[in-house]
Amino acid sequence: MINNSEADWLHLDVMDGSFVPNISFGFPVLEAVVKACTKPLDVHYMIERPERYIQQTAKLGAMMMNVHVEATVHLHRTVQEIHDAGMKAGVTLNPSTPVSVLEDIIGDLDMVLLMSVNPGFGGQKFIENTIEKVKRLRKMIAEKGCQTLIEVDGGVQGETAPRLVAAGVDVLVSGSYVFNAPDPKQIIHDLRSL
Repeated sequence: MINNSEADWLHLDVMDGSFVPNISFGFPVLEAVVKACTKPLDVHYMIERPERYIQQTAKLGAMMMNVHVEATVHLHRTVQEIHDAGMKAGVTLNPSTPVSVLEDIIGDLDMVLLMSVNPGFGGQKFIENTIEKVKRLRKMIAEKGCQTLIEVDGGVQGETAPRLVAAGVDVLVSGSYVFNAPDPKQIIHDLRSL
């Protein structure tokens, strides 16, 4: 269904049960997804020290490796290593982390992922402050003259998606809203059309 949909990418959440209170899947599942999926992969690591897996992620053929600013001590080095491995570098912020932490690295990033729920569980309620956070990040990107994309994940559905796009979001991640719908391809089409 995803391969035949209008989805641009497949966003994969890898959770370790330590950085977030849930465990999702690891490389055996990622490798199986790579074999089945024709879409580029945006691999989002919700794990401690994600830099340990840069080379393995690159070997998968991932387009984007997304790491949390809260989970890696040497963010600049990690971003450089992701680029050196041939991938785009995304940096993720938890809901309580201000966008100002990215001021000195924003120009090196291909994308910033703003979590609009607390990471670790699907189906959560959208955190309203995310709209203002998107606007602050969009302003920072414009002031720095960057081409960095803004991605939002969590509570993205029919009511929140148009407001996020209006605030300046480039990439919408939607899980429960898409996969619990009677016609997921139509929902993907609707989101893609915003």
